[in-house]
Amino acid sequence: MSLWLRLRRGIDRLTLYLPLLVMAVLAMGSWWLVRSMPELWRAPLDPQVRKEPDYHLAHFATEAFNAQGQRTRQLSGDEARHYPDSEELHIDRVRFAARNEAGQEVQAQALRGIATDDGERVTLLGQVHVLRPAQGTLPRLELHGEQVVALQKQERLRSDQPVQIVRGADRFSANAMDLDLKTGQYQLSGRVRGVLQPHSAQ
Repeated sequence: MSLWLRLRRGIDRLTLYLPLLVMAVLAMGSWWLVRSMPELWRAPLDPQVRKEPDYHLAHFATEAFNAQGQRTRQLSGDEARHYPDSEELHIDRVRFAARNEAGQEVQAQALRGIATDDGERVTLLGQVHVLRPAQGTLPRLELHGEQVVALQKQERLRSDQPVQIVRGADRFSANAMDLDLKTGQYQLSGRVRGVLQPHSAQ
């Protein structure tokens, strides 16, 4: 067998295995690339959420309206900072007002406030003062405390810290409170004290 024929057969065999060799080289190159730069190919398993405020507000007011165009709640403050990690708005000198479908209105203010992004939960902190004006058979109601949570959908005020309540001429104090704004009924717990004034017969 001539040298040319042997060389030709060798080249033919090489061309048969050439695709396999190319695939092996590409696989080795891909494996090396992935090991060398894993951050380019792997999505982060636990992306870090920004913990600093993503925006600030100064002397602001936000309002919400129902389908009839009536204002249902208003939130305002001297300054606010939004934290995307907790989806909360932290407010200085917060002022809050809400009105339900029956037209009953509640006004509140505090040194600080924390509101969720949907506005359904507002936590009032420091020198909290809540006022519900008298309406119909419901007497005027005032509430004082250091921490009160307002729940919009449930129309409730809750506190697990001492509060003082002035309801008409009556006065109460307790270590914790759960107030239903729709009915005017409230539950007081802990050390409860009350002073009831006699009501004149009509």
